[in-house]
Amino acid sequence: GQPLGPRRLSLKPVPKVPDMEAFLREALVKVKKQARGCLAPELCFQAVRAAAERPFAEGVRRERELFQVLLTSGQARALQYAFFAERAVRRWATPGGASWSSAAPQPVRKAAVIGLGTMGRGIVTSLVKANIPLVALEQDLEYLNKGRKAVMLLLEREAMKMEGGAQTLDFHNPARLQFTVDFDLLRDVDLVIEAVFENMALKKEIFHKLSKICKPGALLCTNTSALNIDEIASATSCPQQVIGTHFFSPAHVMRLLEIIYGRHTSPTAIATAMQLAKALKKVGVVVGNCFGFVGNRMMFPYVQQAVFLLEEGSRPEAVDQVLEDFGFKIGPFRMSDLAGLDVGWRSRKDQGLTGPSLPAGTPARQRHGQRYSPLPDLLCEQGRFGQKTGRGWYQYEKAGGRTATPDPWLHNFLSQYRDTHRIKTRFIDQEEILERCLFSLINEGFAILDEGIASGPEHLD
Repeated sequence: GQPLGPRRLSLKPVPKVPDMEAFLREALVKVKKQARGCLAPELCFQAVRAAAERPFAEGVRRERELFQVLLTSGQARALQYAFFAERAVRRWATPGGASWSSAAPQPVRKAAVIGLGTMGRGIVTSLVKANIPLVALEQDLEYLNKGRKAVMLLLEREAMKMEGGAQTLDFHNPARLQFTVDFDLLRDVDLVIEAVFENMALKKEIFHKLSKICKPGALLCTNTSALNIDEIASATSCPQQVIGTHFFSPAHVMRLLEIIYGRHTSPTAIATAMQLAKALKKVGVVVGNCFGFVGNRMMFPYVQQAVFLLEEGSRPEAVDQVLEDFGFKIGPFRMSDLAGLDVGWRSRKDQGLTGPSLPAGTPARQRHGQRYSPLPDLLCEQGRFGQKTGRGWYQYEKAGGRTATPDPWLHNFLSQYRDTHRIKTRFIDQEEILERCLFSLINEGFAILDEGIASGPEHLD
């Protein structure tokens, strides 16, 4: 017996929900934790809160205000810039005149990966996900079996994430993924990615072998993070086919793929590597050849400043906190622990910056007339390599653990180190931490642009 007039839901009172306050409080904590420093998720939460607590018209008005704040925010501008920068880097050019508009890629019907360490496993996973048939090669059966187990585990995880999707991962089929110790199986591949240790002699030996075995047009890629591409290419009879494809760890997750051309690298090789990046759903960035290229070269002075701050009185957790609050996903010390401190240590030994090869009488805190901190080297000497050993700049619940907690041993170690080198501890505020780390990063970026290693600021960003 009710009249059948229009029933506007928006005019009804907002229903009272039990425990609303507690629910919203918990939700806000979650949002803040998941989206540290990001404006949008937090303002979205406020819009939902307004809808739950106020009449419809007021809720909509509040939503509009919040939207205006986001629309004019620096974060929105930065995200728009990043969106267009990622697309701008597809249009690459080299100082030699090669460019995206004139170079055509070769098809990659079959690939190979050499070395099944952390990086190799991630690269294999990326290629399988992109549906590219491949051969995975290790030096002996023991390493091969260990690598195969780890790769299969990664792929099982990826397959679970994709379940219900249109595409399934066909990684148990040997025609798609083959494990071997036999170099002869690389005769018919279109592209090889070498992912062995950062050791020049080892890489040159492998590339010498590859240039004899692979077919003439095959692309020879090295996943080096800092070594000279030209020197690696010099071990081959086809330097125009050699190119750097530097994946970032973990390789099946990180979207950046640094593509490094050498003096002789052909435009076709660059175009093919860029096409591969696209097939792997990664952002390929073409850069020139210098020590550390762009990504790691910018990281060196940034991490170095962070370590200098520890020498002068700060702590790893304080430095990480400031940089993470500023907006970095992970601070320099948590990042070092994740990547493994031994990686940088090996590189510094090869450069003659640390270890027994140093000339007698070298001051502990100076190298080549520059300030140097031996702190990371001392940690490595103690076997503290980060997450993999359960101890690094932080301590972890176990070897391979993921949860970083401040380590009293390290705090004690730092104060002993300062006493030994007569460094007076001082209080370092957040602003100094941020500026010293960030400005060294930015300055290095300008130096890279100045040298023509990157062809535009978007490539760095």
